[in-house]
Amino acid sequence: MGDVLIVQNSRSGGPSRLGGWLADAGLRLDVVLAHEGAPLPARLDHDAMIMLGGGYLPDEDDRAPWLADARRLVAQALAEGVPLLGICLGGQLLAHVAGGEVTGDAGVPENGSTPLTIRPEAAGDPLFHGLPEVVPAIEHHKDAVTRLPGGAVWLAETRACPYQAFRVGERAWGVQFHPEVLPTRIREWRAKGFDPEEVYAKAVADEPVSTPIWHQVVLRFAALVTQRASSRGRSDGRDRDAAAVAPVAAGEPSA
Repeated sequence: MGDVLIVQNSRSGGPSRLGGWLADAGLRLDVVLAHEGAPLPARLDHDAMIMLGGGYLPDEDDRAPWLADARRLVAQALAEGVPLLGICLGGQLLAHVAGGEVTGDAGVPENGSTPLTIRPEAAGDPLFHGLPEVVPAIEHHKDAVTRLPGGAVWLAETRACPYQAFRVGERAWGVQFHPEVLPTRIREWRAKGFDPEEVYAKAVADEPVSTPIWHQVVLRFAALVTQRASSRGRSDGRDRDAAAVAPVAAGEPSA
């Protein structure tokens, strides 16, 4: 068993199917609704952390005051080797904390199922090794990482947004895309220049290819969490009642 802190940064940006995959792998999920004012922990004592998406830049504390605490926890995860997965805003936040650069309204917006090119560097990565050369993934962003942190491993790219996936250190990953999002969520997005029904239909067509791949990647992350919990001497009963464990429905909306 292992405990995963999941930071939610927007009303619709929940863990969705990713939460179900992690729970099925035997992990306990502590979902903090930061956007609603729920406080982030003073210290990261979980076995892993997932930072979800939201419509902010990583340092927009005036709009999202909890981001200062989110950055602090990301810095702790990096310093202590706690497994970390940052999605969209979460990936941008990881890049920002680690010394990279994030730019608002960068390049061409991406929306819906988009082919990612997996780079050769991914061959040695714990999460991305052995993936097909091109994998569909759901996108919804206009901000982007525009410079990777020094020493980061560049794992996946698209033409419009080069830094789609990267790793910092041994256990921290940032992705620009949304492995947690189901195609139905796309119908709620209104992105200028995109036909929602056309974007939805493409995501549905790509799902049989993309879902098994991102499921596998998430299970690889879960295995790292379990390994860390075991190395720390966690037991199935440790602090079970003390942890705030949030139930996750497989169809919960995300962003």
